[in-house]
Formats: sequence, structure tokens, C-alpha cells
Amino acid sequence: MPERLTVYIVDDDASVRDSLALMLSLSGYTSALFADAEAVLDAWRPEWAGCVIADLRLPGKSGIELQAALRARGSRLPFVIITAHGDVATARAAFQAEAVDFLEKPFDHAQVRAAIENAFSREQLRLARSHENERLATLTAREREVLEHAAQGQRRGAGALRARRRTAQG
Repeated sequence: MPERLTVYIVDDDASVRDSLALMLSLSGYTSALFADAEAVLDAWRPEWAGCVIADLRLPGKSGIELQAALRARGSRLPFVIITAHGDVATARAAFQAEAVDFLEKPFDHAQVRAAIENAFSREQLRLARSHENERLATLTAREREVLEHAAQGQRRGAGALRARRRTAQG
């Protein structure tokens, strides 16, 4: 995959941000750190690829509100919500907002890595589909017609297509 996937860490506790960043760097991940949702929204670029690990309780917008704000801007970055104040209702809200995972602090680093790998798998699938759509957009009308026939399982040799064109023209 040509894109470098990044873990965007959003937590108002500097020690949590730093320990996550250190753990992730030792595991080979690239990360970017933010203290609040507004900082992420100010920095966000449409080309960002990876996932977001966001604390549920942040100054200003919550992690779930950050996810909604990024969605409104067209971002499909997968989210992992972390919190020291989890309950069923907030976990449910996170999953309804399509969070990949909901982890309670203190969390095990293996849990975080598993959540990131799950998020990255989803992100790679999304990116692959996006590249596929970009390639499809460059097809000529004739290439698109052949592709549609192939997708419908209608195999026709080049001779059959030429005969069909001659019949249509004549």
C-alpha cells in the first residue's frame, strides 16, 4: 500500500499520549499527537490515512463528537475510543458511530495493538476501494461496456463484439 498509515492519538493527558506514542513507535507504527479535538480538526487533511485513538472525555468536543465532526468533513478514518469512565451507554454510542473498538483505561498494550490492526485492516480495504474507483473513473466508454459485460458474466470474444457492432451499424 503506497500510503503510510498513521495512528492519530488524541488525549488531553500528555503522559497517556507520550506512553502510547512510545509503545507504538517501538512496535513500528507512526503516530501524530493531539491534546484535543479542536487541534485535530485544525490540522486534518483529506489525505490522512490510518486510524484515530481518541479519549472519550476531552476538553471541548468528546472523542465521539470528534468522530462525527471528521465524518461531516468527509473523513472515514476508523476510530478507537479510549476512556477511564466507560459505561454501556457510551460504549453503545461509540459503536453506533462506527468505532472499531472501545477500550477502558488502564488498557493492555496488546489490546491497543489489536484494535489498531483491526482499524488498519478496515482502512486498507477502504483505500483499496478508493483506488479502484479512481481507476474505474479513467475507463473509456468502450472499456466500461466490456467491464459491465464481464461483471454480468457475459463472455464474448472479440469476434462476437465486432459482429454485434456490425449488426448495429448495418
